[in-house]
Amino acid sequence: MSQTPVRKVAADALTPGHPTSGMLREEAIVLDDVWSGRVRTEPGATSGWHHHGEHDTVIYVVHGALRLETSDGVVVQGDARDFLHVPAHTVHRESNPTDQRAEVVLVRRGTGPVVVNVEG
Repeated sequence: MSQTPVRKVAADALTPGHPTSGMLREEAIVLDDVWSGRVRTEPGATSGWHHHGEHDTVIYVVHGALRLETSDGVVVQGDARDFLHVPAHTVHRESNPTDQRAEVVLVRRGTGPVVVNVEG
């Protein structure tokens, strides 16, 4: 049986991800139905409104904090070492309420466009 070899993507080898204003999104490993990467958000920055289509997203806050606001008015803050789940089609924006750069690691499961930017 042929197996796909284990692969590594070093932190400095991530590639630019789909852009959304206010955040730096980078891709690590992308498969047919899984997307993984990192997002860094500067202190006080707020992203544009967006959703991830058919993709469910799991977020792990590496350091700093992530404030997530949905178009329905739900607000959730994740701090370092917290996990968050964003269901598919959830229109949201992210911000960094702290005075240090926030870094999160994301894994998305689904198909179709990974990022859909929307007007406020």
